[in-house]
Amino acid sequence: MLHAAIYRAEPGSVIVVESGDLDHAPAGGNVCAVAQRRGVAAFVVDGVIRDLAEVRAAGFPVFARGVVPIPGTKKELGSLGETVTCGGVLVGPGDIVVADEEGVVVVPAGRAPQVLAASRARLAREAGELLDAWEAQHRARIDEALRAAGFTG
Repeated sequence: MLHAAIYRAEPGSVIVVESGDLDHAPAGGNVCAVAQRRGVAAFVVDGVIRDLAEVRAAGFPVFARGVVPIPGTKKELGSLGETVTCGGVLVGPGDIVVADEEGVVVVPAGRAPQVLAASRARLAREAGELLDAWEAQHRARIDEALRAAGFTG
């Protein structure tokens, strides 16, 4: 169904896949290249992919549990455009998916405006924060946590 989704996705879409298979890759270099050419922004796969060097060289963002050299078959039918569970998180059509090398975050479509506003406020606050002030607050939180746990050393 990943392959079918490539041809049905709007440009800029992130295709999220509930694979459940860690032995066979639903996508590799050619599949990613076609998706990229069709305007797909990225894949998030709760499974594995293959041809990692080729995919990286093309600059196509793929987030997966791992890499395996064995291709999957195209015999299994699933669903398209429905809510899936990916990495234990429900992801629905229209949800906002943000990913980088540290992880993947899913924002439900209905919460996007409030999450964006909160994120911008946090970024603004952090941009004006000096490391010395951050360290003082951090140290106070750590000391309090230790006291609350009974640490006296």
